[in-house]
Amino acid sequence: MTRPILIAALALAPAMANAQELVTRNRVGLPDAPNTLTFRLTAYDLYSSDPATSEAFEEMFRDFIEARPDWKIETQLQTGNIGQEQARLLQQTRAGRGPDCAMIDSSQLATFRDAGVLQPMNAVFSDEDVADLFPYVREAVTDEAGNVLAWWWFTDLRVLYRDTSVVPEAPQTWEDTREAALAAVEAGKEGILFNGGRWEGTAFDWLGNFWAQGGRLVDDEGGPVFAEGENRAKFLEAVAYYQDLVESGAAPRRVTSITDYDAFNAAAAAGTAAMFVGGNWQYGQMRNTLDPEAFENWEVSELPGPTADQRATGTGGWSIAALSDDPEKAELCGEIGKEIYAGPGNAFQGLLPTSEATYDEYDAYDGPEFDLFAEALQNGVARPGAAIYPEISNQIQILLGNVLSGTSTPEEALDAAASAVQAAYDRQ
Repeated sequence: MTRPILIAALALAPAMANAQELVTRNRVGLPDAPNTLTFRLTAYDLYSSDPATSEAFEEMFRDFIEARPDWKIETQLQTGNIGQEQARLLQQTRAGRGPDCAMIDSSQLATFRDAGVLQPMNAVFSDEDVADLFPYVREAVTDEAGNVLAWWWFTDLRVLYRDTSVVPEAPQTWEDTREAALAAVEAGKEGILFNGGRWEGTAFDWLGNFWAQGGRLVDDEGGPVFAEGENRAKFLEAVAYYQDLVESGAAPRRVTSITDYDAFNAAAAAGTAAMFVGGNWQYGQMRNTLDPEAFENWEVSELPGPTADQRATGTGGWSIAALSDDPEKAELCGEIGKEIYAGPGNAFQGLLPTSEATYDEYDAYDGPEFDLFAEALQNGVARPGAAIYPEISNQIQILLGNVLSGTSTPEEALDAAASAVQAAYDRQ
């Protein structure tokens, strides 16, 4: 196409866009655009069941593609079964049948990176962009040569919520937490709540106590090492912390049946709990559901550690990555991540950015709680992207249930968990 013809085509693009729908259930852009990018995304934004969210992302995608009229984005929707979907995505990509661009769960990033299927997006993200990422994010999205292999665009974390009318000062250590919880029990409250039933939230929330001591679940090859040497001692220390909370009465025994963060919101609304371990997103939920006067009493702080200087919190979230070795497609994929998701899309949803500068860029992050979240993310730890992690998590859930219910000692439960995980690892 000669330059005058291209200019004419670009000039006609807005009129064509008005005549044809630019955002459909499986396409963004004009159907006859000469270039195509396939994009496998989740159902949390452009195709969200929440009308306000889907409408906001439709507008963002429309603006994005109107600036690139020679491209169309063919969308593919992932299901909610994250593990299954991510395994299928990796398999298809290895076989040359994957999409050009995709959302990858942060816990799977290392698996995709190690498989060598992620393509650099250096043309989009500068050294300054990378330097501004939180340390654990920067490590996850770059390789040894400094190539940007993905963009982890939002994250989450676990924090300690407390009713300041009962617990005025934020506990800094495990012992502080125990004492504050027992004092709250004396005042007629449940001291501290946390997930203790059998689900991923239980393992993930508890792991912060193991990671705070420098514990490792797997080695560099992805093999389980959590029950070996120093890791074993740190693991048992973290289990003993939860065990003592329950046995002392600082935490009610009903924590062994909690498998839902909503249980903490309900306890806060009822005024029955003094503290709980929850996710950052619950702050907004509580603000919207609690009586304003009651909500004023609630504050968040970093998860306590064995000492005040030992802190860690589990972090999750999603990334976007280029799977095509076509440089133009890799660049477009990166631009989607940078211009839509990591910026205005993130702010609209109130999700936690992975870049410190973003907190200052958008009014959505003006609340004092976001300063705390940003500070706590400096101690963020991501789940290992190892194939054995799901079984490790499963066994931690069983272990904690058995210990907290008193059916096993921590040592017995850890030995059983290690044996089950090793057997699963040997079958891989």
